[in-house]
Amino acid sequence: MARPDLSNTLAHISAPLDWVCLILGLVLVFIAGSSVMRTLVITRGSHSLVTRVVGGATRLSFRAVSRRFKNYYVRDRINTWLAPLDLMFFLFAWLILFLFGFALILRSDDHNDLIGALREAGSSLFTLGFATSNQTQLTLVDFIAAATGPIVIGLLVGYLPAHYAAYNRREVDVAVLHARAGEPNWGPEILARRAEIDSGSSLDGLWTQWERWSADVSESHTTYRMLIKTRSARPNRNWLVALLSVMDAAALQVTLNPQLPQANTRTLLRQGIECLHDLTSSIERGKFPGLESRIDTTRPDHITLSFQEFASAVDYLDQSGYEHSRTAEEAWPHFENWRINYEYLAYGLASDIDAVPALWSGPRHPPTPQIPPMRPRYLVGGDSDPDMTF
Repeated sequence: MARPDLSNTLAHISAPLDWVCLILGLVLVFIAGSSVMRTLVITRGSHSLVTRVVGGATRLSFRAVSRRFKNYYVRDRINTWLAPLDLMFFLFAWLILFLFGFALILRSDDHNDLIGALREAGSSLFTLGFATSNQTQLTLVDFIAAATGPIVIGLLVGYLPAHYAAYNRREVDVAVLHARAGEPNWGPEILARRAEIDSGSSLDGLWTQWERWSADVSESHTTYRMLIKTRSARPNRNWLVALLSVMDAAALQVTLNPQLPQANTRTLLRQGIECLHDLTSSIERGKFPGLESRIDTTRPDHITLSFQEFASAVDYLDQSGYEHSRTAEEAWPHFENWRINYEYLAYGLASDIDAVPALWSGPRHPPTPQIPPMRPRYLVGGDSDPDMTF
């Protein structure tokens, strides 16, 4: 006896339970398919219920474990697994939804029971072909299920190269910043090291480079959402802390030396602020699973950084030979006017992703001591120094 096609299947549906199974199955298939499209195909960073629930549960689980440790490096090792496991759990959730969706559709035909429908749906979805009913022809549902499994897995496999290509673009410039700002990165360190090397040279190339980097991150991190939670290869390296340090260095230069050309510096600051706004506004709309609970996008009336911290940084610049035309007291109101536009956004993101607690990067949970940038001593020629650090 030939297995009925989809039209004949609908003709067999008579009992209310059959209709409930059909409608619920179609809803599950639609939810899973929509989530796959929104996550892996659509380029506007659209969110879905599945990724929000699964990502939120994964995030809360990692938070519950990592926040038991006050040591940042232990938390970093734990959180390194968050983004990869998110993708794996998304795949499992999609396949489970498709499995039960197709099984309920097959169950709606009164020729199938639920267990048999699950076996047949699983056999078709994973293209195993071990379970069939007594009919000799495959239904349209079986064909769709057989195509769905490879398509979903193929889309995820195709997603990974684009994801890691954007990750590599991001990390190259962050790694280059190591020589300029130490690790963890700190804004005043950029100006101090430049002053020690060549106090008269311009940083316009750095501002232009990070203007483009900010635009790239704004685009890639709202499209490939897992990037915001994908950690760097080193525990003291973080993309957000790097951006914050460059913006702080630019704000320091603008406020301490207003006589210098400011076009590239101001453009970098504006682009960095736009980047942070793009990321936090997307999080506020729920487009980043598990990241929407801690970001406050309400601009405060003042910055958290104190004048004493600012004045200490200016003293540090003086010791490094950095020349400036304004005193710390004169520059402070102008620096505060710049930093108030991005500090609260950067602090909220840094706390939520548990970025390395660098200087001037805000508090962490649980409270963690801030880590100053490492300053290695390099030898040029001569005998090796056993006390030399890198």
